[in-house]
Amino acid sequence: MIETEMADVTKSGGTKIISAEEAAALIQDGVTICAPIMGLAGWPEEIARAIAKRYEETKHPKDLTLVCGSAMGNHKDKGPHVIGIEGLVTRFIGAHTHGSPNIGALIQNNKMLAYCFPQGVVVHMYREIAAKRFGVMTKIGLGTFVDPRIEGGKMNELTRNAPDLNEVVTFNGEEYLWYKPFPIHVGLIRGTKADERGNISMEKEGAFLEALPVAQAAKNSGGIVIAQVEYVTKAGTLHPKSIQVPGVMVDHIVVAKNPQEFHMQSEGVYYHPAFSGDVVMPLGALPELPFDERLFILRRAAMELEADSVVNLGIGIPDRMATLTGHEGVSHMMTLTTEAGAVGGVPAGWPNFGMTYNPETFIMHPNMFDWYDGGGIDQTFLGMGEIDSSGNVNVSKFGGRPIGCGGFINITTTAKRVAFCGTFTTGGLKTTAENGKLKILQEGSRKKFLNTVEQITFSGKYAANGRTILYITERAVFQLIDGKMTLIEIAPGIDLEKDILPQMEFKPEISPNLRPMPEHLFREEWGRLKGIIEAKKQK
Repeated sequence: MIETEMADVTKSGGTKIISAEEAAALIQDGVTICAPIMGLAGWPEEIARAIAKRYEETKHPKDLTLVCGSAMGNHKDKGPHVIGIEGLVTRFIGAHTHGSPNIGALIQNNKMLAYCFPQGVVVHMYREIAAKRFGVMTKIGLGTFVDPRIEGGKMNELTRNAPDLNEVVTFNGEEYLWYKPFPIHVGLIRGTKADERGNISMEKEGAFLEALPVAQAAKNSGGIVIAQVEYVTKAGTLHPKSIQVPGVMVDHIVVAKNPQEFHMQSEGVYYHPAFSGDVVMPLGALPELPFDERLFILRRAAMELEADSVVNLGIGIPDRMATLTGHEGVSHMMTLTTEAGAVGGVPAGWPNFGMTYNPETFIMHPNMFDWYDGGGIDQTFLGMGEIDSSGNVNVSKFGGRPIGCGGFINITTTAKRVAFCGTFTTGGLKTTAENGKLKILQEGSRKKFLNTVEQITFSGKYAANGRTILYITERAVFQLIDGKMTLIEIAPGIDLEKDILPQMEFKPEISPNLRPMPEHLFREEWGRLKGIIEAKKQK
């Protein structure tokens, strides 16, 4: 059993402070541990490293289930990657694994059970567990790889014969997916400050994420909550409104010994005051964007922006659109948002994805997905890995390598307009542009428009539902029309028979109104975006 008594284990004054090593020793074999995370935001790195060290020395704790709701780690040596040790973690439930190579390798090599579910479903599940409700019932995931009639979110062969964690149910004559709840035994959360009673504030964090519902879920499952912080203050000195997790829900506090290394605000930085709302950064300081195929894609995608719209940007090429809107001076004309909970400002790209420069406000991760799932997004711009003739998109698994869906399924299911953004081919593609015309200097070695995608992360058949669905590349724009991939634009300088059709495994429909992409997209100087958005507003 998990020890649930709030023991005052401390070096001074009867507080809850313990070392990372003592925290690791509290975690027993076979339990489910859960941590809020977005990259490295929210992740208690010192505690995780102590868990890994203890396992290497004692082979305990073992057989853990790890639950994380978003992208995990920095693709190198931080995040859940550090506890990705065979035998230590033997089951994963979450939305994304790409940032944790050790976890991904264990999944790919069938050394770990692995269930991948939509990000919004996972972070909503914590609230359902806390309230002892029946789980999450939603249409999110129908028709994709998380649908149990397809793969049930099972990411490897080892998991194929394991129990389903979701099922299709009918309610009022409509199909839904029921994601089943499970206990959380240890909540590992993070904050900036803790007082001696365990109250947690988050002044320097770049997102609130889901620390509160994780703590509530663990406590109401009969488990414990351990919080990593940078500072401890006397009881009663934190402003009540600054407290994000009440001390009654926190059993133990670990003070980070090396916060600049193990308490990072994002994958890229220990602390940037513009991410936590402590300064307002001049947008002229945003990085320049290279004049290449990614910029051509961004510019064409940005032409879809509309004034006064609520916008979500995905990782990869789309996450640079926020920088483009900053350079073009139009960021104020719409509201950019991130899944992590920032509303307004300019979302940052990798390695700071999930953070936002100059956010107007923060809400919690699950609350953001309440808004998203209910149709709060007017427009979304997301990446695309593989695309087939039915408009299905795969971003979650390639060559057996698990990546995960993140919030992709939630967002593409409910956003009013969806634009997928990516290069036409991959693997060495090189382009340039001269006099408003695109030139292919070196074709990519791998096709992305395929007869069959490896995994369905976006279901063209299910999710289109009368909405505008675009697929924007550097040389062509497609639209899903009547369930068929239809070519609607072609870049100047590009030949249909030479540069497009031979680089696709299927032949798309060709629009009778096929038109050229605007030449100005392919010129060094642009500066047209504000006028394009204003012109649409006047119509």
